[in-house]
Amino acid sequence: MQYTGSVVLKIKDIEPQDYRDAMAHFAGAVHVVTTDGEAGRRGVTVIAACSVSDNPPTVLVCLNRQNTSNDLFLHNGVFALNTLSSGHRELSDAFSGLTALSQDERFALGEWDTLSTGAPTLVDAMAIFDCQLVEAKDFATHRVYFGKVTGLRVGANLKPLIYHDRGYRVLQG
Repeated sequence: MQYTGSVVLKIKDIEPQDYRDAMAHFAGAVHVVTTDGEAGRRGVTVIAACSVSDNPPTVLVCLNRQNTSNDLFLHNGVFALNTLSSGHRELSDAFSGLTALSQDERFALGEWDTLSTGAPTLVDAMAIFDCQLVEAKDFATHRVYFGKVTGLRVGANLKPLIYHDRGYRVLQG
């Protein structure tokens, strides 16, 4: 082990729980990623999403591939990344799987429309990135979906819903 101040840095053999505990210190914006098409409709709460490029506009989303229901994103070939505000906690909980709600019941908690791909877009989201899937890469337990943004909507500039230290947070200021 290496010591830097009072922090212990492990060089090898990082255990999954140690990794998850460290990642709990990572603050991330909360999104619901959605898809719809011949394979069916699905939505999932994620913080593992980010911008890849602005030319062409591209985002990525990471989904657990051990949940075979997430294969709908691959089969439909489209997804929308819906950025949540502090008023969307109930929606985030529902799409995270913490509740026993069906997909239909989860979608009933919000007002949805579509932009360009047919993926459901949350009408009052802070921002929506409607995407055509351009590439998917499997890595360990997850699949990384790269989407070219074909539709965009910017909503009200509200306080974003943030996930940090295994709980929701709201930016103050």
